[in-house]
Amino acid sequence: MATIPIFELKQVSQQFGQFRALTNLNLQIYPGERVALLGASGAGKSTLIRLLNGMLFPSQGEVWVLGRNLAKISPRQLRQVQRRLGTVYQQFNLVNNLRVIHNVNAGHLGRWSLMKAVVSLLFPQEVETALRALTQVGIPEKLYAPTESLSGGQQQRVALARVLVQNPEVILADEPISNLDGQLSREIMDLLKEMSEIGGKTLVTSLHSIEFACSHCDRLVGLQRGQIVFDVPPAALSQTMIDELWGVGQ
Repeated sequence: MATIPIFELKQVSQQFGQFRALTNLNLQIYPGERVALLGASGAGKSTLIRLLNGMLFPSQGEVWVLGRNLAKISPRQLRQVQRRLGTVYQQFNLVNNLRVIHNVNAGHLGRWSLMKAVVSLLFPQEVETALRALTQVGIPEKLYAPTESLSGGQQQRVALARVLVQNPEVILADEPISNLDGQLSREIMDLLKEMSEIGGKTLVTSLHSIEFACSHCDRLVGLQRGQIVFDVPPAALSQTMIDELWGVGQ
C-alpha cells in the first residue's frame, strides 16, 4: 500500500490583502523525509510553515496534514493534529521571565491538564524528562536558569528541548539558525538532524543556507515569489538553479 503523505498541499494560494504570498502550490512531504525550504526573504517559506502547522488557513486550495483536511475539521480535531507537530521558531517563542524548566515543560501542555500545568509552575513536574531533553541538546546545567540569562544559541537549544519533550511526529523549523553564528548554526542543524534520525521524525525547515540544506536534508524545495521553482535531492541541485533562486543575473 502506498505511503500516505504527512503533508499535502493542493493548489494552495495565500493572499494577505493585495499581497499574494503563495500561488498554486502543489506539494507532498512523506514520513521520514528531511526537507529544506529555500529562498530569499519574502519567498513564502514562513507562510508555508504556518500553513503546515495549522496556524494559517489557505485563501485557496487544500492543506492536508496527517490525512486530514485542516479546513474541514473541528477546532478540537485541529488541536489533536497540532499536538503531533512540533514547531521551532526563528524568535524561539520562549517566555523569558520563566526558568528554563518551565519553557521545556511547555512541550507537555498538549497532554497535561490545566491543573497540572498550573501546579508545575510552582512545583516543576517531570523534572527528569526535562533534564534528559536538555542533556540531549547539551545544556543540562541550565535546567533552573532564568531563560532571559541565556545566549541566543542556548535559547534555541531550549526550544529544541521543548520539542523533544513534546515528542511529535514532525518537526517544523522556521529559520532556526538565522540569528546564530556559523559554529552555532552547525550545532543546531546537527541537533535537528539527530532528532529526526533517532526518532524517525519528519523534518521540514526553512533556510537561507544552501550549504546546510545540502548537508542536513535529503530534499530541497526552492521557493521564489510564492512559487516552487525546484524540488530536487541535493545531488541534483545545480549552480543555475541556485542563481535563479536568488535572482543572480536577472
